Amino acid sequence: MKAILVPEFGPANVMQYQEVDLPKIGDQQVLIRVAAASVNFADIKSRFGNKGGGKLPYIPGIDAAGTIEKIGSNVEYLKVGQRVIAFPLTGSYAEYIVADENLTFVLPNNVDFGTAAASPIVSFLSYKLLANVARLEKGETVVVHAAAGGVGTTAIQMAKILGAGQIIGTVGSQEKIPIAKEAGADQVICYSEEDFSKRVNELTNGEGANVILDSIAGEIAEKSLECLATYGRLVHFGNSGGAPGQFLTKDLHASCRSVLGFSFGTTRKLRPHLLRPTAEKVLSFLASGQLKIQIGKVFSLDEAVKAHEWVESRKSTGKVLLKVEN
Repeated sequence: MKAILVPEFGPANVMQYQEVDLPKIGDQQVLIRVAAASVNFADIKSRFGNKGGGKLPYIPGIDAAGTIEKIGSNVEYLKVGQRVIAFPLTGSYAEYIVADENLTFVLPNNVDFGTAAASPIVSFLSYKLLANVARLEKGETVVVHAAAGGVGTTAIQMAKILGAGQIIGTVGSQEKIPIAKEAGADQVICYSEEDFSKRVNELTNGEGANVILDSIAGEIAEKSLECLATYGRLVHFGNSGGAPGQFLTKDLHASCRSVLGFSFGTTRKLRPHLLRPTAEKVLSFLASGQLKIQIGKVFSLDEAVKAHEWVESRKSTGKVLLKVEN
């Protein structure tokens, strides 16, 4: 089969499109013919060796959509021919992938492969962040940083589905404001041009936001505390800005505020059983049309280098997909 390999850590052009062996399945695994895979920021971090390293060479990618071709002898709930999304064992930039049964989820009939491939990380993550980690309550104000990206546009929609009262997005450039607004943000702030914490406080009559989703870290995380309400929850789930944020204990206990961390990758590895109820919720939202995944650009599998370069340019909006022809 054809796949993308990372033979060494480095820039996008280290990736190679070449022939590799078809993967073999275990007793509780399935073989999936890939229709499309998504490009995630975590793929780029891995390519630079910033995700704890890995055994080289490896196939990048963490989620995909396709059709089950073969099942292991102990697989109970899946069948050959089913359309699924999955988090594979050894990368998704390939014509075929292997995934554990408990990380493979059957698609509703009316959800197409493009939407399916774009959805796993952003929709599962958004639901976990808001429903389970932040414990969002109806009527609360939510701030979503990096609001024009794949997670951002999805989190905005998810917050609305879960009953948020006001959703405020922040973006790094004026060009991205319409993207966040189209996703459903009530207000969008360009943090490169104005003090977002001051503006959030103005929009909330001085009370601040109840929930803030932060994937940037650094100064953005620190300034988020300046507009976090009493009993508010700042949920940190990434560090795309590159620098760590610093917090003081005095900023938390008296105000009953929380800084919470979440990693979807850690959850997939250590507590995959927690994703089944998440999948049921997310797929029902996709099937009903309540949740619409924003797809920015689609590249072919052999254009993975271009896809990574586009994401790294910071010009991308919505999800970037790799379409697999096999």
